[in-house]
Amino acid sequence: MDDIDAWVWWLIGAVGLGIPLVVTAMPEFGMLAVGAVAGAVTAGLGGGVVLQVVLFAVVSVALIAVVRPVATRHRSQRPQLATGIDALRGKQAVVLERVDGSGGRIKLAGEVWSARALDTGRAYEVGQEVDVVEIEGATAIVM
Repeated sequence: MDDIDAWVWWLIGAVGLGIPLVVTAMPEFGMLAVGAVAGAVTAGLGGGVVLQVVLFAVVSVALIAVVRPVATRHRSQRPQLATGIDALRGKQAVVLERVDGSGGRIKLAGEVWSARALDTGRAYEVGQEVDVVEIEGATAIVM
């Protein structure tokens, strides 16, 4: 045991922390593993045990303090690129058949859609431009 250098023990610790990272998908273990690699580098360069432990703690805590909030923020954000029916909300369409509270047809994104007026008392005539407010099934709700 005395023949093994301290940097090897740090690398063994880093690998040991990497295993729970893969098994549990908790990124904090990865950050601790990077801290252990910092300890290994310090030991390899001849730093004392106290310096190795201090660098391990500083790098680990700094990564957890900086990277974790950024990752949490990215995980909770909605995607910037809207797809499917989400991409159609807010688009303009052209009325092909009179649209009122009971139905009609529009041309939306190059396709013919059934449509219904948001305000049931309002009607849109052929050729008018309307805004898509919502998509319910295969029907666009317009105003």
